[in-house]
Amino acid sequence: MSPADPALGVAHDAVDWIKRLVSIDTTSRNSNLGLIEMVRDELRQAGIESHLSYDAGGAKANLYATVPAADGGTQGGIVLSGHTDVVPVDGQDWDSDPFQPQVREGRLYGRGTCDMKGYIGTALSLLPRMTGATLKKPIHFALSYDEEVGCVGAPLMLADLQARGVRPEGCIVGEPTSMRVIVAHKGINVWRCCVRGHAAHSSLTPKGLNAIEYAAQLICHIRELADHMRAVGPFDDAFDVPFSTAQVGTIQGGIAVNTIPGQCQFEFEHRNLPGADPDQFFARIQSYAHDTLLPRMRREHPDAAIELTSLASAPSLDASEQAAITQLVRALTADSAHRKVAYGTEAGQFQRAGIPAVICGPGDIQQAHKANEFVALEQVAQCHAFLSRVIDSLAQP
Repeated sequence: MSPADPALGVAHDAVDWIKRLVSIDTTSRNSNLGLIEMVRDELRQAGIESHLSYDAGGAKANLYATVPAADGGTQGGIVLSGHTDVVPVDGQDWDSDPFQPQVREGRLYGRGTCDMKGYIGTALSLLPRMTGATLKKPIHFALSYDEEVGCVGAPLMLADLQARGVRPEGCIVGEPTSMRVIVAHKGINVWRCCVRGHAAHSSLTPKGLNAIEYAAQLICHIRELADHMRAVGPFDDAFDVPFSTAQVGTIQGGIAVNTIPGQCQFEFEHRNLPGADPDQFFARIQSYAHDTLLPRMRREHPDAAIELTSLASAPSLDASEQAAITQLVRALTADSAHRKVAYGTEAGQFQRAGIPAVICGPGDIQQAHKANEFVALEQVAQCHAFLSRVIDSLAQP
């Protein structure tokens, strides 16, 4: 099967663009500048200038670019948004090089093909159609960094837009949804907890303070809060997981079995339903740590401490059915189903910045983050047709 099977109606340019993007390793721990600068240069050749906003170290950047309306206007219009970073392939058993994309049996394989370079590549492949149309309203590209580690890059880009007075009317975030419309997702909140005890020989337990044991009590408290949310809600049955959740994802502590551990560190997350306040959840953990555990710890050793640090926070999305972008995407996909998902995206950040957003993109979320990640060419074809209709909706007849 060729990279662009005519039976599927897949544009050669879309598949070629996706391959170019996937071949650049933008795992979140790496710089994404190779990809960003390549896209910037391609846009410049088409007469489109980009605004880049860099992280503090200058190794990563967001890209925002506007294809203006026929009258030169850059206000309003629709944002096509996607993140450029991908998750690691470490320890995964791939059948082919994850950064050398391959087409096999109607699927394009490679890290990021599904999440979410399939959408970005398809959108970029339609640049000639955008520049060749007589647009009534502009179309914007928004490419971010570090979405996979807490939606870190998008807020910097959105702040830059606000500082420059750029006000789009709506945003389509192309996370993999099998080209179905998603109107809500949960918020993501990640914290680190560092428990400081006092190391001593394990035969002298009264002389030490076991940091792991006190960390375990706090972890059990987090589980109790999670169980409470599962039992009593609040609930929203439109979500695939209809309640807010919490879990501890990593833990490190201790140096030897015969040494009382002086340090223990763990990271935990909370995924909240729209309308549920993550600050209230955190306040309950903070209160238990500082008001219940810490006094007991300091009775054993005065230098005991519990430090809680926020690592990442991305708001939930709850799109209005009356918003123009929701109605447009529903009309162009002929999809009226009311779907909500437990995973998070940057759509909530756009909504918080005053830009209504919905989620719709190629690929199945079940394929994301796995070995042999792929996007079906049929999905690329559907995305290509959908984005073509978006462009036509913004153009003069």
